[in-house]
Amino acid sequence: MGTSGSNALKVTTPSDREIVMTREFDAPRDLVFEAHSSCEHLSKWWGPRKYEVVSCEVDFRPGGSWRIVHRGPDGEEYGFHGEYREIVPPERITWTFEFEGMPGSVTVETMTLEEHDGKTTFSATSVYDTVQERDGMLESGMESGAAESMDRLDEYLEVLRQRKTT
Repeated sequence: MGTSGSNALKVTTPSDREIVMTREFDAPRDLVFEAHSSCEHLSKWWGPRKYEVVSCEVDFRPGGSWRIVHRGPDGEEYGFHGEYREIVPPERITWTFEFEGMPGSVTVETMTLEEHDGKTTFSATSVYDTVQERDGMLESGMESGAAESMDRLDEYLEVLRQRKTT
């Protein structure tokens, strides 16, 4: 199942400290929002396919923290964590994001969801402290990893949609 052109992840850099990722999902936004709200859901789609989520902790409330660790095919583990700053169901989540391999480099990300005719436009804006941090993230392979995560989310939303109708 390939990604059609319209559903491909788009990555743009509107300023020298921002990365914006957008993608459309063929699912209502409350489902897309729900898929971001718990380990039960996140562990099914977060990260590239060849990585397995081995640890997930989510306290999904403003001021709550989150941490996800995934393991690559080589056995290496990579941790990510942050704090939820704002949660407005089902339209917006703002949280911090820190890759534990680059401690101190904290990104603030705001995800917005807009629904039109049963389809949801996902947009995530990440703001970095410096242009160097932003460029480092772009050079890290983040784009292909994010695109693969979004493909997995798309597949998982289909599972959630079927669960809701049965």
